Amino acid sequence: MGAQVRLLVVDDSASMRELLDVHFKDSNFQVDAAADVPAALKLFTEHQHDVVITDLRLGRGSGLDVLRHVKQVRPQSEVIVMTAFATMEAGLTATRLGAYDFVTKTAHLNPEELLNRVRGALDKIRLARDNALLREQLAGRGRFEGLIGRSVAMQAVYQLVDKVAPSRTTVLVTGESGVGKELVARALHRKSPRAQAPFIAVNCGAIPEGLIESELFGHVRGAFTGAATAKQGLFQAANGGTLFLDEIGELSLALQVKLLRVIQERRVRAVGATDDEEVDVRLVAATNRVLVNEVQAGRFREDLYYRLNVIQLRVPPLRERREDVLLLSDHFLRRFGAEHARGDLELSREAKKRLDGYDFPGNVRELENLIERAVTLSDGPEVTLDALPAPLRPPGAAGGLLPEGALPQGFSLEAHLSGIEQGLIERALAQAGGVKKNAAALLGLTFRQFRHRLKKLSGVTDGDDDETEPGPA
Repeated sequence: MGAQVRLLVVDDSASMRELLDVHFKDSNFQVDAAADVPAALKLFTEHQHDVVITDLRLGRGSGLDVLRHVKQVRPQSEVIVMTAFATMEAGLTATRLGAYDFVTKTAHLNPEELLNRVRGALDKIRLARDNALLREQLAGRGRFEGLIGRSVAMQAVYQLVDKVAPSRTTVLVTGESGVGKELVARALHRKSPRAQAPFIAVNCGAIPEGLIESELFGHVRGAFTGAATAKQGLFQAANGGTLFLDEIGELSLALQVKLLRVIQERRVRAVGATDDEEVDVRLVAATNRVLVNEVQAGRFREDLYYRLNVIQLRVPPLRERREDVLLLSDHFLRRFGAEHARGDLELSREAKKRLDGYDFPGNVRELENLIERAVTLSDGPEVTLDALPAPLRPPGAAGGLLPEGALPQGFSLEAHLSGIEQGLIERALAQAGGVKKNAAALLGLTFRQFRHRLKKLSGVTDGDDDETEPGPA
């Protein structure tokens, strides 16, 4: 294992400690010894031993106390429990607490046999380390500047980012909602010579039309009612760096004209100002709309489209990169497992199969929300089908499609239909990025109808069904 292996021997018998100390040192191990639990805990906290050999009965305390402490402080260490009073109950308890082995200590204990057990424990530690390293290496191969994916489709994205990033050329990032367009924009920035300068992101659809010009270009004091002080715009804030305009298809035609002028002249004029200000900004724009169609419909200026579309970088939907689904799932499991103090979590074989065959209309954002939900609802180290939303559960499960033939015993039509309805609402919310108004439109409902159904499923019956859109859920 590289450095000399360190063992801790815990036994209240001085002769046993001396026997094991001599034998293991002769086999080139570094050995510490303790006669009781307090001394053992102190030594282990200081030295973090690879393997601990402890007697079950220690006079003051128990070897199980040592085992618990070891697994809490350093779970990768292995513990071998010895006892002269072996019982099945004691063995099961030690195994449940994470002991590697449970050894009956006879009057003529064979140190060589114990040495073989220690070597077996060390083999297990090596295998665990090798697997963890391999897992990290495989995950690393699928990572690129914050993006995750080993698929051919994502490799093409990485290659184009590498080619385009060093220039100041404007890039148009396209793709469905939830595919990770902002992550691609950030990757372009980090791979560029501007990496140490600001990266400013703005969602053009989230700012009211009356304020977006001021947000982008700034304003001078007194430019309009309420402009008590001058304000720097996002173009000025991003000077020397990258400005990411997300959902650029939402800009009004009037503002599109002003943006076109900034791109052409690389100068901005704050609202209410008389002079222009030169800016050095790398512009990256994104949209989930098909801008060619918007141009034909007269909603987007053709000259601006050509200025933005110097390089188009399409981010593929998740259904076109299915081999990345489980890699992304593992990433989100680790993240949410850590956030919820759940440690390492894994998907069950059935859950993996269902995820692998699902189309993910909400793309990576939907998968992320789905995994967070599953981590919250699941118990234990394995995330099973029960923690997945209704559209991913197998036929016959609550909310899923029923198999042909006789209805199962205890079948409830109301519960089944409620499960289907809940699954569709969850799917629509994921696809709409949590915006209830958009989710209602996907389901062909008014916002009021959608809100009523959502309240009914959650058990809320306050009768408040106003038409006010509360914003993102």
